[in-house]
Amino acid sequence: MRSLIVNLIKTAIKEAQKQGKLPQFKMSEILVEPQENPKFGDYSTNIAMQVAGITKKKPMEIAKLISSMFDVQCLMFLEKVEIKKPGFINFFLSKEYLRKQVGEILKQGKEFGDLKIGRRKKTNIEFISANPTGPLHIGQGRGAFFGDCLANVLEKAGYKVEREYFINDAKNSNQIKELGKTFLGKGSVYLNHYLSFIINQYKSKTKKFEDEKEAGYFLAQIIQKDNRNFIEKKLKIKIANWISEEKKLYKKNKIEKIYKWLKKKNLIYKKQGAEWLKTTKFGDKQDWVLIRATGEPTYLLSDIAYHKDKFDRKFSRIIDIWGADHQGHITKIKAATKILGYKGDLDILIAQVVRLKGGLKLSKRKGQIITLEELINEVGLDAARFFYLTKSLNTQMEFDMNLAKEQSEKNPVYYIQYAYARIHSILRKAQNNFQFPISNFQSISNFQFSKLLNHPSEMGLIKQLIRFSEVVEDTAKDYQIQRIPQYATDLATAFHKFYRDCKVLTEDKELSQARLALIFSVKIVLKNTLDLMGIFAPKKM
Repeated sequence: MRSLIVNLIKTAIKEAQKQGKLPQFKMSEILVEPQENPKFGDYSTNIAMQVAGITKKKPMEIAKLISSMFDVQCLMFLEKVEIKKPGFINFFLSKEYLRKQVGEILKQGKEFGDLKIGRRKKTNIEFISANPTGPLHIGQGRGAFFGDCLANVLEKAGYKVEREYFINDAKNSNQIKELGKTFLGKGSVYLNHYLSFIINQYKSKTKKFEDEKEAGYFLAQIIQKDNRNFIEKKLKIKIANWISEEKKLYKKNKIEKIYKWLKKKNLIYKKQGAEWLKTTKFGDKQDWVLIRATGEPTYLLSDIAYHKDKFDRKFSRIIDIWGADHQGHITKIKAATKILGYKGDLDILIAQVVRLKGGLKLSKRKGQIITLEELINEVGLDAARFFYLTKSLNTQMEFDMNLAKEQSEKNPVYYIQYAYARIHSILRKAQNNFQFPISNFQSISNFQFSKLLNHPSEMGLIKQLIRFSEVVEDTAKDYQIQRIPQYATDLATAFHKFYRDCKVLTEDKELSQARLALIFSVKIVLKNTLDLMGIFAPKKM
């Protein structure tokens, strides 16, 4: 819908320019926004005020000129267009157009909301990437669910997406050495109940390790195997590429190759016994150590080699989702991207910290992290996914345990799933008691009673339905995933209001069929929305 209005405005401006009523100018992005208050229409634009700033004419005058240029044929989907001070153009959708959209949803089914804006561009999303030193904690759940949902949204928008997990398991890294010390009883940096259990389970069954690197690497493989199993089976996240730092970068000499390449490019210099990378030449505020005075490479060298590997795999867009402790690493990688000459898009997103609120019955021991598995065991996967997705990734969030466990309409997850289950209940009743052929509603040809949909709650529900594609498009562009759970809540609210105001199964068979077709379309869109979030759509509750 929004695209139709944008094209309508563009055509009107071009026609006004052609007629000499507007000067030629480079058209900026035309913003068309849905309206919450129906008195301002269904959509509104401030384009007249933008054009007025360029032409030095009054916004109201520009608004009237643009609207006068609208193609009469295009106006068939509009009931009316209004001009409001100081220069807004408000669009009211026609009932006939809205009714037809129900038929379109029934026709497209699962494909409703599919877009082509991604043009099958190869996209890499690297997320979670927890160090193999222990189980995932609640902070890492944020990047896990965000990354999975973003991948779903981008796929819906037409991108070709690969999910990726980078395993920091280099044998010469400090964390692997410390892990080895823990295994050999020489240290306790990462020691916790989980690690103690793993060590006790395997220590007697394995050869004695003389080298702490080998011991740490052995232990890291066990931990990583557990984490992968948890991610795939408990979190239900399917990751295509599991990239081992040791196997993919070190054993294939990619670390050494990128170091020699940087050296050859005269981008490395020595200072205070260490070797530094000239990142300031590429927009960073300072240079960074690449090789420590001890001769050990820093994480930066490994990350540059890893990103070079991504670039070589020909991704048009690369999205890195990191934890809050990696905030300072962004400028380094952005500079490295320029050094390597990557021409695609690199977006680095930071997942801020998570705190728990209320109802804490988790086994939080002194000095121990709260694991993501403990949280999910407490509130369930659906609630965990939904609540993590409700806040913008770059803001700190408070996870409300009591609300997540609430089995009532106060809990938005319950509220949304109940709407879906209620639709199935109505459809079953219609099939069993009224002998309506429910399967026929999937066909547009069987939606011949759409003209009977006139109630404000019916129209309001359809308006929510057709916003789904816009929600997918906006989220694919700006990554504001919290828009998805909010849309699901708004759609469920519109459905519950419709259910309260409009009886579906009545003595009027034609009206009943029209309303059944409408709720069938709600079922489709609600299921599509829940699928984006990875949340179960229950047929019964």
